[in-house]
Amino acid sequence: MPGSLKRTRNVIHQTEESSVKKLNLTNIANCLTNQSPEILPPSQRGHAAVAMILKEGTSSPEVLLIVRAEHDQDPWSGNIGFPGGRLNSTEETPQQAAERETREELDLDLGQSRYLGRLNDLYGAMLPVLVSCFVYQITEPVILQPNHEVATTFWLPLAKLLEPERQQHRTFFYHGEERMHPVVELLDPHQPLLWGITYRLIRNFFEMCGLDFGSPEKAEVTSF
Repeated sequence: MPGSLKRTRNVIHQTEESSVKKLNLTNIANCLTNQSPEILPPSQRGHAAVAMILKEGTSSPEVLLIVRAEHDQDPWSGNIGFPGGRLNSTEETPQQAAERETREELDLDLGQSRYLGRLNDLYGAMLPVLVSCFVYQITEPVILQPNHEVATTFWLPLAKLLEPERQQHRTFFYHGEERMHPVVELLDPHQPLLWGITYRLIRNFFEMCGLDFGSPEKAEVTSF
């Protein structure tokens, strides 16, 4: 192996090791506590809220992801995402909605978990919706019971999201338009990819933790 290539790979490996060391729940909690999230007005857009749920893992903390069931009326149909959904009324807060939706979709009561903080609000770029995300840590083993809205669930080590070989760009078609989006390949080939609003929320999470993730904003073509 040429010396320059070997040195480059060593630098990449050292960078990945340094990133993994930062990925512990104590650091994550401190990072989220010490930052003020950007809270945006819903305006004429709908308002949805999701829960990013973490737990201790072997190599790094793990995050809970769901694959939404296929449904013609669901704009997130078949996508990888976080549990959550739209606010029921103007009286329901975004955090209450995230906890209610998690309970409805997974039979998981986040009232028994540790609340870590809130990410920046994001507007959907393709759909008229404002999304708020709240981060929790569960400290006890849980048994998830997905309802009809959820096809499957899986826990993923956060460190895997930072692996360069998982970062890609793919072409999507929306309302007859072709668009290129950054994605993360997490599952087997031909399975759903991580992209869109969940990708952007995860990027915001890593930014709050002082870590680089995926493509920079300027390189991302509009996504939901």
